[in-house]
Amino acid sequence: MTLWVACMATSRGRVSVAAFTPAISAAARPFSRLPFVNSFARRQKSSASSILHSSTLSSSSVDLEKSLDVTHPAFDVVKKDVVQEYGAYCTLYRHKKSGAELMSVATDDDNKVFGITFRTPPSDSTGVPHILEHSVLCGSRKYKTKDPFVQLLQGSLQTFLNAFTYPDRTCYVVASQNMKDFYNLVNVYTDAVFYPRAVKDPMVHAQEGWHLELEEKDDPLTYKGVVYNEMKGVYSSSDSLLMRESQRSIFPDNTYSVDSGGDPAVIPELSYEQFVDFHGKFYHPANSRIYFFGDDDVYTRLELMDEYLKDFGPSPESKPASEIEWQKKTIVEPVKFVHPYPAGEDQEETNMVMVNWLMNESPLTSTEELTLNILDHLLMGTTSSILRKTLMESGLGAAITGGGLSDELLQATFSVGLKGVKREQTEEVEKLVLDTLQKVAKDGFSDDAIAASMNTIEFQLREFNTGSFPKGLSFMLGSMSKWIYDESPTDGLRFEKPLAELKEKIEESQSQVFKDMIQDLLVKNTHRTTIEMVPSKTLEMENLEDEEKRLAAIKAGMSEEQLDEVISKTKELKRIQASEDTPEERATIPSLSLPDLKREVTEYPIDVSEDENESGVTVVRHELLSTSGIAYAGLLVDLSMVALEDVPLLQLFTRMMTQTGTSEYDPVALTQRIGMYTGGISTSIMTTPVKVTGVEANEITDCDKMVTKLVIKGKATSDRIDELFSLYISMLTDANLDSQSKVIEMLKESKAGIESSIQGSGHSYALQRMRARYTAAGYIDEKMGGISYLDSVKQLLDQAENDWPTLLERLQKLRKTILQHPAARDGMLIDVTGDQKVLDTIKPSLDKLLKDLPGQKGSEKLQDFYSEDHPWVVEAKKDMATNAPMVDEGFIVPTQVSYVGKGGRLFDKGDRISGTASVVARYLRTGYLWDHVRVIGGAYGGMNMLAEGSGFFGFVSYRDPNLSKTLDVYDAAADALIASAEELENDSDALATAIIGAVGDMDGALSPDQKGWAAFTRWLIRETPEARQRRRDEILDTKASDFKDFAERLRSMKNPSSAVVSSKAAFETAEKEGKTFSLTNVL
Repeated sequence: MTLWVACMATSRGRVSVAAFTPAISAAARPFSRLPFVNSFARRQKSSASSILHSSTLSSSSVDLEKSLDVTHPAFDVVKKDVVQEYGAYCTLYRHKKSGAELMSVATDDDNKVFGITFRTPPSDSTGVPHILEHSVLCGSRKYKTKDPFVQLLQGSLQTFLNAFTYPDRTCYVVASQNMKDFYNLVNVYTDAVFYPRAVKDPMVHAQEGWHLELEEKDDPLTYKGVVYNEMKGVYSSSDSLLMRESQRSIFPDNTYSVDSGGDPAVIPELSYEQFVDFHGKFYHPANSRIYFFGDDDVYTRLELMDEYLKDFGPSPESKPASEIEWQKKTIVEPVKFVHPYPAGEDQEETNMVMVNWLMNESPLTSTEELTLNILDHLLMGTTSSILRKTLMESGLGAAITGGGLSDELLQATFSVGLKGVKREQTEEVEKLVLDTLQKVAKDGFSDDAIAASMNTIEFQLREFNTGSFPKGLSFMLGSMSKWIYDESPTDGLRFEKPLAELKEKIEESQSQVFKDMIQDLLVKNTHRTTIEMVPSKTLEMENLEDEEKRLAAIKAGMSEEQLDEVISKTKELKRIQASEDTPEERATIPSLSLPDLKREVTEYPIDVSEDENESGVTVVRHELLSTSGIAYAGLLVDLSMVALEDVPLLQLFTRMMTQTGTSEYDPVALTQRIGMYTGGISTSIMTTPVKVTGVEANEITDCDKMVTKLVIKGKATSDRIDELFSLYISMLTDANLDSQSKVIEMLKESKAGIESSIQGSGHSYALQRMRARYTAAGYIDEKMGGISYLDSVKQLLDQAENDWPTLLERLQKLRKTILQHPAARDGMLIDVTGDQKVLDTIKPSLDKLLKDLPGQKGSEKLQDFYSEDHPWVVEAKKDMATNAPMVDEGFIVPTQVSYVGKGGRLFDKGDRISGTASVVARYLRTGYLWDHVRVIGGAYGGMNMLAEGSGFFGFVSYRDPNLSKTLDVYDAAADALIASAEELENDSDALATAIIGAVGDMDGALSPDQKGWAAFTRWLIRETPEARQRRRDEILDTKASDFKDFAERLRSMKNPSSAVVSSKAAFETAEKEGKTFSLTNVL
């Protein structure tokens, strides 16, 4: 339930629509008291126990141990520690003069991480910690540009560049695999937090926080500011409002009762003086926790930090002033609060209900924390977990709210409920939650349920797979959950001892330890609140009118001189925002040079075995140096024989594979078996254009040649691979399709999730909608996951409720089409990643899987997808004229912000696209769009995407206070880019910066399974190493003239069109300004 705000985030990974969200996404969720999971570990001899610790495999452990002996005259050594679970050698230092604490973690990981965290408890909801987090990165003592963050974003090899605000702390984090780059980032961030320009320049607070804006005296007065508009977007989300009201209710007496992100109604109460005072109070080194992780030199870390810290004297009052007070359990009778949420004109009027507990009012032991996390997984961790399952199967609501345990703050909370609840059934939801918990407290959990949860979480802990997200950051956030509250930073990282203690308790008394905890922390706990959110179709307009009245009253109370001052400040701020940094200012930002970059593309191992064992199936292997005893396996089945009209069924079908059980296992037993014997199984749909036979790799096509696969991915230790493959076969061939109640439940949940997503991530849907107009592949993607997919889900839900036999027949026909087609095996692929020992060990199991797969090797083959149009494409082209017209569309939802998109094709079929285009597109995104959409326009984000296969290029904005003005910014982009091209002719450093940033996007850190999957997908789409190297060479050789060429294409974009997600009022205003749209009510 923890509420926090993530800002200016970027991390490496494969580009997708979701990646365009500028807020921190899945890569940086709030973390539990362990490094990277929100739950813990389980029971008995499990497959997870077979995972080899990386520390036992490292040949550098002796060198790492020596790091514990490093001292520095400016620091005292507080504690030395080795976290054996992760092979981490940790030394906690205290700076003698300033009192700053620094934890140095020495590992053999080259993805180095630096973080500095301040405890920043707010006393009101003005959002001062959030605004300050934005503002400190807008220039500093040594780094003179207006926005050093952007310069780093433009020209760094960073693998993480981030700042985010929790309810009680603010974190600044950087990561890079390049040593020079890493220390550049560390210097800029450290100078920024201690010596920000923002505390001397009110214009920074005005830009990032809030300000009054007025250009002409007759104009209405308005509020502007990046955080102000960001939080208007947050407060437009019913889910966000529910979470905020829940936290406020459960913490009535301490800092968690206010919103550290800022309430838009309160943000304008923050004065500049209060803003500066907050920095002075909380950003002293004595109140900081400084963190290093990786393979860099420990003494160098200390030497660098001393250069900054030596300027500060002691501040004994800093830590006591920021101490977080414990919320006592003062609620003796559970209480209920009712609040409104904004609902759309066509939205069904249903309520949201969530029950909340404050779980502890004193510190928990490590074993208690572990037990609580295990309990959370047992109650809420899977679709078969008892509390989640009971609520969803009740039919009282459409989707779960809350999600259970939140333990990232000083005190743990537990929240759960339902959305989509009929008004007359809200009390039934609360009663069902309480009755279920009482029943579990009495009956406990089955041995299989406990074993499954234990293995699932223990597997995650031992594997420590954070994907492209830096392990060091996961480690930092795990340590911070203790360290920030003045406990040992390494106590939150160990799991072996508490895991052993919990296993012993379970061995002695089975689920009694969990029954006791439910009884004490939930059933008998009276510090409980219930939040009910009721729909209001007038709330959005009421908020808008309240703001207008407030501003009108402020303006009416102003003298002519005061109005002139506001106009003058508006003009001055816009002048500053539009001005360029001087060459001297830009020269203060440390940067890499082109010779620092690696010229060669990184390739990953791949071995392709066609028709392995004469099975008709192709097996692709990736042998890595070490995967710690884990095999990562994917099974792909062709979908091209499915009719396009049934494509919307595929998402439902894949969910059913994991959630409805089989003839052998009911849904609960299937989930438990997956948990007991594997590290997890997922199902998804892959649709991807491929390189066309006979066409150059860089030649633009219509993307009519594509592959479509059902993908089952999972992982297990090599001794459990038989179980993994057996589950694959069961789920693929024997999933229980005759599950009407479960299908209705899943479709209701999908509908609620999509509606919430459109409202909060409208930029993604706008982008998908635009792409659907230009290529059949884009149309198909939108049909499977865009705004039109919401209509499909509604239709399927209606059919499930009112004509189940027909829907069941469609599902059965779908599976039969996929598995019983004569060429089914010709379209099957198996992808396996492991080290040599793993691959050798699983060979017999793989041979058995090849025999057990459905279908038979035959003479019939699938079409050649690399030279012939995909069947879906043929059908999609017939539908596009009607269902994806080339018109400007507006989608109405209840919101206080807009998501504005405009795009078209920059390149025609047959054109050649160079890697230089990605450099220019990135330059536009981090330069022109950042300046004009975010900084000047006040949106939280302005982005673009270039589809290098089809030549499509699109602009999108995120949480944008503007609509028509943003479209004007897009229209002016070509002229701005031509001007930039002329400047770059004479500025080789700026050109190099653009190139470096683009190269950085290509060189992220990948986990073992990601490396294997990257190699596999490259092979599948027929992308050759030579083509990748050519593209990298083109990027490295980018010239200023390439920017001009791109700008000319942008100026003559083919058939541009727009897609916007916004409010009815915003579209009405846009129409008055000459921007008209074909409007659709989504909610």
